[in-house]
Parts: sequence; C-alpha cells; structure tokens
Amino acid sequence: MIRFNAKSALVLAAALAAFGSAARADDISGAGATFPYPIYSKWADAYKQQTGVGLNYQSIGSGGGIKQIKAKTVTFGASDMPLKADELQASGLVQFPMIIGGVVPVVNVKGIAAGQLVLDGATIASIYLGEITKWDDARIKKLNPKLALPATNIAPVYRSDGSGTNFLFSDYLSKASPKFQSSIGAATSVQWPVGIGAKGNEGVANMTRQTDGAIGYVEYAYAKQTQMAYADLINKAGKTVAPSADSFQAAASNGDWAHAQGYYLILTDQAGEKSWPITGASFILVYSDPPDAKATAAALKFFDWAYKNGGKMAAELDYVPLPDSLIQQVRATWKSQIKGVTM
Repeated sequence: MIRFNAKSALVLAAALAAFGSAARADDISGAGATFPYPIYSKWADAYKQQTGVGLNYQSIGSGGGIKQIKAKTVTFGASDMPLKADELQASGLVQFPMIIGGVVPVVNVKGIAAGQLVLDGATIASIYLGEITKWDDARIKKLNPKLALPATNIAPVYRSDGSGTNFLFSDYLSKASPKFQSSIGAATSVQWPVGIGAKGNEGVANMTRQTDGAIGYVEYAYAKQTQMAYADLINKAGKTVAPSADSFQAAASNGDWAHAQGYYLILTDQAGEKSWPITGASFILVYSDPPDAKATAAALKFFDWAYKNGGKMAAELDYVPLPDSLIQQVRATWKSQIKGVTM
C-alpha cells in the first residue's frame, strides 16, 4: 500500500500542475483579426477533438495581431489587411491567405428587414462623412424608391480599434468616393469625423443593435448569426447584389494570386456582375526563421488541416474556402520560405 503524507501530496500536486501547464503550452497561440474569428473558433473546436491540440486565439483586431507577431509574443498573427512585400521582408515575416469572406453594412432602422435596403459606396461614404444625416435623405430615397424610409437620425457606428474590417470598409469607401479618399483614406485605423466607436466586430454589432437609426459594418457571419438587418449593395458593375458565399466567391475569382507578391491582394470593388464589393481575404503571418520552429510547425499543421477539412465548416458560416490551386501555392510557400519546419 502506498501512503501519502503532506510532502508527497505537495509533490503530486506540483507534478499535476506541471503536466497541465505542459498541455497548455502545446496549444497554438495566435492573435489578430476579428473578421475570421467565427470560423477559426469552429475549426479550433473540431481540431482539438481530433488531435487534443488547442488554439489560443486572441480576437483583438488586425492591428493588434500585427503588433503581437512582430513582438514575438504569439506564434502567428492574423490580419485582414495584407502587408506589402517590403514590410514582410523588413520584419522577417511570411504571409499567406487563409479564408475569404465579406464585410456587410448592418442597420437598425424600424421597419427595415435584412436585404430590403439598397445602398452604394458613395452614399455610405457620405453618411460616414457626416453629409447624410437622416434616413429619409433624398439620396437614400433615390436608391430605395419603394421603401418607406423614416425621418430618423442616422447614427454611424465604426470600429474604434485597429482592424482589417476597418481597412476593407474604408478601402471600399475610398474607391467609391474621392472626398472620402482624400479626407479619411484607407487603413486599419482611421479618424472618423462622425459616429460612435465600438471595439471589434462584436462591439459594432452590439452597438448597432442597441442604437435606433444606426448603421455599422461587420463580417457577414456576425450579421447572420445574430440575425441583424443588412443592406444590399450596388457593385462596380452597377448591379444590386446581396452578401453571400456566392457573391464573395464571384469577387474572389477575379483575384490574380499567382502574381501577387507576398500574397498582397485586395479584393474590394472587384469587377463582375455578381461580385460583392466589400470582399476580403484574411491572412496569416509567421516568421520565415521562427524563434520556435516546433510551435510554428504545430500552427502550420493546424492550417493545413483546416485547408483539407475545414471547407464545409467555412461554407456553413458563409466564408469562402481558398481554391485548391491557391492552397497548393501556399504549401509551396511554406516549404520554400519558412526555415526549420517540416510538415
């Protein structure tokens, strides 16, 4: 019979604590974009059930993800604003796309349901510039001649944190409005002249739901999961389109990934009658010479598993999986550009 005294109990407790810490240490660490968080979370749950390896992902916005990977506090960063090739090289980073999705304008206007309101980029830009302040403004009425629009004040809601969703939305508005381009521009963090700030896709969604007359912008999965009213958009081809996996795919199909140095490719305002105009890819950032090659290998195994097994889960949340040809291109990039990692 084994007898336990106080000392042996402490030793056992320490051993169990160490075992738990070791298990947690095996988890993959990442931080960044809120745009892909719903699908990364779903993939992580399925991956942990199959492998026992967890994903510790901080949904803090693309700006935060870029800062954390550059500070080497996480194994990978995630950003919806791709970094240009010279910045990647200067920081010793490798970038690759992981998933494609869409940003949608969401509204809280009494009597207006999802897909009833139609907007275009120039009109939304004027709202966020503070030039259009009422929902019954003549410019909105012109786009919605059959819709009864109230004289409610418009409350623009924007992302207060640095984010790729900010970048995609502001890039789209910059392409639609020269005034927006010159006065605000496109970036992960911009100075909005009017409106209410909220943090993260979750924060913008909640603030929009709570504010009468609000308009905001979130990743489509957030709008769909919370049954928010969203607006259809008039795209570059002059066609009214609804957000969906098909319209995101239509925009993504025009992307020339093969000639995009460092995978730097922005998918907003793409040509095509069926293209959703605020489509974007979400990117992963890792070191080309990782400080912890084992941790980076574990992260790449997770991403490789997601490429192979995550397509159906992505489609269920209205994300668009990468085409097979692009996935093969990414795998070749891993082999040629990331040191000390074997798959």
